[in-house]
Amino acid sequence: MAATILQQDPHSLRESRENILEIAIGREVRAFRRKQEITVADLSAATGLSIGMLSKIENGNTSPSLTTLQTLANALSVPLTAFFRGFEESRMAVHTKAGEGVEQEREGTRSNHQYNLLGHLGANASGVIVEPYLITLSDEADVFPTFQHAGIEMIYMLEGEVDYRHGNNVYPMKPGDTLFFDADAPHGPDVLVKLPARYLSVISYPQKS
Repeated sequence: MAATILQQDPHSLRESRENILEIAIGREVRAFRRKQEITVADLSAATGLSIGMLSKIENGNTSPSLTTLQTLANALSVPLTAFFRGFEESRMAVHTKAGEGVEQEREGTRSNHQYNLLGHLGANASGVIVEPYLITLSDEADVFPTFQHAGIEMIYMLEGEVDYRHGNNVYPMKPGDTLFFDADAPHGPDVLVKLPARYLSVISYPQKS
């Protein structure tokens, strides 16, 4: 069977917090431009910025000056602070200890079957990609830098103990624990407390158009 190429690398690294800011600004600039149905060429003509520079800004490949951002804000008729909205918004995480899931009654539930709601960050429409992983950490060398990617993620601890970082918080994960979080925040195993450690990781994100 041929290997399947994933549409995104869940372990892709973001090198610095500055790089995250550039990406967040670029996303907002593109979103405001598209919402107003303005082409890159039109925005270039309105601001005096080259198409190449605008492309770099929207893709998070350059750090625009405040003067440039103010020029863009004026052309798009939005406040300057609107470009920082995606960077400043809070990143959610739901940590559920073993046995603390909320039991739900669902249509079609059979006798002796329980459905536990382990976390919820909002429903997604059609076109959502889901990628399940079984992660095994057997050596201290398996600790790797935090990573980021689009979408939301749930990890369910099967074996061992891991202190798992999400943003500025660290959650002690033991067998049966669940962590459900916004995957755009830096996250990953911070301390391997008890090895070997195994956990399920389920990532979901919108399919690219």
